[in-house]
Amino acid sequence: MSPLSIPEVPFLTQLISGCGGKIKVEPSDFEVEEIPAYSPSGTGEHTFLWVQKTRLSTEQLLGHIRKTLNLSFDECGSAGLKDSFAVTRQWLSIPARVEPEVHKIENEQIQVLQVTRHGNKLRSGHLRGNRFRILIRGADPSKAPEVSEILQTISSQGLPNFYGAQRFGYNGKTLQLGLELFQGHKLRISGFLRKLALSSVQSALFNFALAERITDGYFRTVLLGDVMCKWPTGGMFNTTNPAVDQGRLNNREIIPAGPIFGTKMFPAKALAAEREEALLQRFGFTPRSFSGFGKLLLGTRRMNFVYVDDLKSAWEPHGLRLEFTLPAGSYATVLLAEVMKSPVEEPANESPPPNAEQEQTTSPNEMDNLTE
Repeated sequence: MSPLSIPEVPFLTQLISGCGGKIKVEPSDFEVEEIPAYSPSGTGEHTFLWVQKTRLSTEQLLGHIRKTLNLSFDECGSAGLKDSFAVTRQWLSIPARVEPEVHKIENEQIQVLQVTRHGNKLRSGHLRGNRFRILIRGADPSKAPEVSEILQTISSQGLPNFYGAQRFGYNGKTLQLGLELFQGHKLRISGFLRKLALSSVQSALFNFALAERITDGYFRTVLLGDVMCKWPTGGMFNTTNPAVDQGRLNNREIIPAGPIFGTKMFPAKALAAEREEALLQRFGFTPRSFSGFGKLLLGTRRMNFVYVDDLKSAWEPHGLRLEFTLPAGSYATVLLAEVMKSPVEEPANESPPPNAEQEQTTSPNEMDNLTE
């Protein structure tokens, strides 16, 4: 039995050298724009704000809005959390009664770009994806041929849907908290952090499962008993005929879905189930390990890879500019690591305080209740 740790995930393009460089040297190097699950209707009891923020986390933004407009925690809504050391645009919702005071929340870091109405509060998970525009400063232009090959591989084969290192906390502290909870330790932490820590353990196990699949040569191979998801909608089924479903995978109709272990996870069968059981045993878990946490560990499935159909690149005087769209729940840093082949280091102040009362985002490629 091995202790669970942060997996060292393999690159899909392991044999192709990267361009190096750094991200987030300046907030404007990292732009993120939210793709909502729906557009506001224009009428209703809730005011929707399309907001641009700079060098602020979503939690800090919501806290500022609540304080400025004298709102309770539950009166503000957001679909997901956005990077702090960045320029980001996202929808927020507030009660319509305070709409006349919206101008008060603006400052040099916050601009309200659009104000409209909707019938319901914006809730966590009402998010389809995110558009990214990222500058890798100091990228080596002599690696342009290698970068082109890496991007072509990702475009054709898909991006491995690993969780980024930020999922596990600074130096893995969030993952360690989760392991302590699994071991029965009574920790005095917020409900948010408890949920985040437990899901960090699930995320680490998923990353190990996907890493094994890549190193074993099964990244785009259908195995007997695999749980397959329809792309991009996510409907699930077990494969009983790998040869037939391999053709469907090759045609971009379906994608294998890895385990987010929990009490109600859609089960794999046959060979796929054997591999998942062996993974649990390797780290000292059993299916019963996920009981006793109520609804926090129901479990789900996560697509093993996602397609990136709008991936663009351009060399600029300061480095390499990448533009692409990812589904909610997928990590831009995973794509950046493939291109850079060097540590994708976040600024030291990127992570929110560990006891922050934050909302989380449900990902379309995580088909039940796991949140990001």
